[in-house]
Amino acid sequence: MRYAIVESGGKQYRAVEGKPIEVDRLPDQAGAKLDLKTLLMADGEDVMVGTPTVSGIEVKATVVDHFRGEKIFRFKYAPKKRIRVRGGHRQQYTRLMVDFIGKPGETRVIEKPEPKPVVVEEKAVEAEPEPKAEKAEPKPKAEKPAAAPAKEAAAKKAGKPQKAPAKKSSTPKKSSK
Repeated sequence: MRYAIVESGGKQYRAVEGKPIEVDRLPDQAGAKLDLKTLLMADGEDVMVGTPTVSGIEVKATVVDHFRGEKIFRFKYAPKKRIRVRGGHRQQYTRLMVDFIGKPGETRVIEKPEPKPVVVEEKAVEAEPEPKAEKAEPKPKAEKPAAAPAKEAAAKKAGKPQKAPAKKSSTPKKSSK
């Protein structure tokens, strides 16, 4: 498998023939042909390393499209100072299809594996007649049992004596005038 390490926008990318790479946004329109700076080229056991670039090797690519990456969120927070700043950023990218890696004038046939055909099975679905909607009878509401008898029954099972409610005194309080 032939691949190359190329430079675009000050960053290095691994380019493989017939596969796309995503680089920082380039000013070229979709469909434009580009030559990328080659730093290293490897073909099986044969490796050519440049100082800084490999002379006599071309990496040709075509601009497929421009797109935006995932949103990156940032959050600035200073405790006890009421500073909370939320922001984000979406990086602009260009997708390049690597067409050719090699010497100028060299012709190579890139073997692309053919995608397997997708078999879609269609199932015959018979339409069933819809049942007629009948009026539903209202359900009787369940009565709630009184809370006091339940507590008394629980207390009797536990063997604890029932407490009598506290009596209020009937003597009026003296007011301070």
